[in-house]
Amino acid sequence: MTERWYPAYVGLGSNLQEPERQLEDAFELLAGILRTRLIKKSSLYRSAPFGGVEQPDFVNAAAALMTRLSAAELLIELQRIENERGRERGDVQWGPRVLDLDLLVYSNQKINDHDLIVPHPGIGERNFVLLPLGEIAPDLVIPGLGRVASIPVNTDEPSISRIA
Repeated sequence: MTERWYPAYVGLGSNLQEPERQLEDAFELLAGILRTRLIKKSSLYRSAPFGGVEQPDFVNAAAALMTRLSAAELLIELQRIENERGRERGDVQWGPRVLDLDLLVYSNQKINDHDLIVPHPGIGERNFVLLPLGEIAPDLVIPGLGRVASIPVNTDEPSISRIA
């Protein structure tokens, strides 16, 4: 029996230790996940921090993958990459990060487990997710939200600009 390929979309973010390099390296590491292919990557975007914690600006991006891994298996791989890059999981929500990899969408599935919620909560309110995701997958339908290109950008969110 042939394993099925599933589309998955990942949000990338960093604001420590040369964030642009962190994301370029992360794209390569995503491409190296077994039974997974990196199909498309967005430009890099600089955005003001989210959540009110004083910290440097973030660099954000999005990646489109095709994978034979389950959503849970893919999450484990994303967390492995974060840990290898020096991610420390602290008590500060929305704090500074060497690398943050969020599983945004996995196929057309809705998952609400203790360790994994897909689609990722807050997609529709975050420009730093919507703009890179809209660049690589404007016609992607996010379960419960609709087509990416039809989700309005939140004008109250901190500023964001395309950098590369």
